[in-house]
Amino acid sequence: MFVVATAGHVDHGKSTLVRALTGMEPDRWAEERRRGMTIDLGFAWTTLPSGGTVAFVDVPGHERFVPNMLAGVGPVPAALIVVAADEGWMPQSAEHLAALDALGVAYGLLAVTRADLADPGPATARARAEIAATSLGAVPAVAVSGLTGAGLPELRAALDRLAADLPSPVLDDPVRLWVDRSFTVRGSGTVVTGTLGAGRLRVGDELELAGADEPVRVRGLHSLGEARPEATAVARVAVNLRGTPRDRLGRGDALLTPGRFHHTDLVDVRLAGDPAADLPATLTLHVGSAAVPVRVRPLGPDTVRLRLARPLPLLVGDRALLRDPGRHHVSGGVRVLDVAPPPLARRGAAAARAQVLAELDGRPDLAGELRRRRLVRAGALIRMGVPVPTAPGRDRPAFAQPVAGDWLADPGYWRVLAERLTEEVARHAREHPLEPGMPVEALRQRLALPDRVLVEALVRPPLRIHSGRVGAASTDALPEPVARAVQRVRAEYGDRPFRAPEADRLVDLGLGPREIGAAVRAGALLRLADNVVLLPDVLDDAVRVLAGLPQPFTLSAARQALDTTRRVAVPLLELLDRRGATRRLPDDARIVVT
Repeated sequence: MFVVATAGHVDHGKSTLVRALTGMEPDRWAEERRRGMTIDLGFAWTTLPSGGTVAFVDVPGHERFVPNMLAGVGPVPAALIVVAADEGWMPQSAEHLAALDALGVAYGLLAVTRADLADPGPATARARAEIAATSLGAVPAVAVSGLTGAGLPELRAALDRLAADLPSPVLDDPVRLWVDRSFTVRGSGTVVTGTLGAGRLRVGDELELAGADEPVRVRGLHSLGEARPEATAVARVAVNLRGTPRDRLGRGDALLTPGRFHHTDLVDVRLAGDPAADLPATLTLHVGSAAVPVRVRPLGPDTVRLRLARPLPLLVGDRALLRDPGRHHVSGGVRVLDVAPPPLARRGAAAARAQVLAELDGRPDLAGELRRRRLVRAGALIRMGVPVPTAPGRDRPAFAQPVAGDWLADPGYWRVLAERLTEEVARHAREHPLEPGMPVEALRQRLALPDRVLVEALVRPPLRIHSGRVGAASTDALPEPVARAVQRVRAEYGDRPFRAPEADRLVDLGLGPREIGAAVRAGALLRLADNVVLLPDVLDDAVRVLAGLPQPFTLSAARQALDTTRRVAVPLLELLDRRGATRRLPDDARIVVT
């Protein structure tokens, strides 16, 4: 199937032509049929000579219904432009063509209708000249009469050729189905319709409703009036949603593959149309089937920032158009450059941002995004529409390898961060010589990193992380006065390992509370209690000595065997209890646990 939208001035025969091609009535409302004028979107389809199917989105031509027309054209890849031979090029012909050009529609066909009423030559020549100056370029033209049927076989053949020229849809892409109708079917519930431009839908799929937190599930699928277990792009589809109230969604909403789109109310875009400086402060942004008021902030000559009245699921590279509904004027097309732009809080930020945007073309670029964002999660980039290689191997460039978790980093910025981390740790050591390193959280804040795992990933030898701090990997890095005091303890008590210096001796050695804390954190001393410290390698020796006593043993027996005092023996045995080396019995005796 391929999908084509009609376009053209009111009463130039768009619906008549669709009716003649398909045998179906595209005008769904009785009011439309009574007035002979399309008001809302209509849908019909037919089989082409090749056996393929073309589905038409028939749009209204009156200027009052341009928003409805744009809702139908937005998601569709090709257009059938209709001009009447007896009236020629008209104002809505021009506005519809401007809309197609703004949306970047590149495939189309010209049908000159009512060829039975006037020579189609002049209307064809004028229309082809107008169309050639747009994104559509030179298009084939067919003169037809919906009344007599003249030219319809040629138009069917031209539609076949147009279908063959269209690029193949990407079936692996995520689904973004812009809703153009929603209604309730008795016994089935809520049904929405739209043009599936990429990806595939299956019955049972879980989707995400743009702007809502809860998922929705596909209860049933219809395409071309038939129930189907699966629909693949490009196709007109009707999706029956399980358990979703009708008032929860309508035209302009979107059904999405979960986790694959960034919902944003702030975008930076490039204009193709009126200069940025000439735009009014408020316009309407048309994208997909959505029409959302926006506030416009010019940045550069052809770049602006748009503040949307409600978030939309937009991607880098999306095409949309800006329209001034008050003047019935298409201000121009836009290409989305950034769906998560930085704030413009400082003086000169807008001018600096304009320079950055001047280098962007709206094509997703992983290396460029990393260079601009410096640090970003892979999932966030994917939701912006930036492809991120995930399969390991030679085809995955080095800059696409996560530095920690799913965090990606610009290689140059990552090297700068590593250098800064080393400098910050060294500075902290100079300012806090008795601390065993700089806290990881303090480093995260100093380096302005969003996640602690990034700090941990930056640590390289000779630095290490110990007890939540980043410092030297060796205890030899103790401040020299503390290291000298520890050496004196080892010299004095090495042959009496279970004796602890008294408080006044610790002071004489230069071991105050801060110095003891630094030595304990570095593993140079073992603290049993306040002002009770031993050398760090005594615990295994203590267990060996105690195991040689008759079991169970008393505190007094342990003190005598260890040749120490009660001040040391009590906290030492309690520490051994906590570590499971000894077990205290109900009568306060102990045994060594083997």
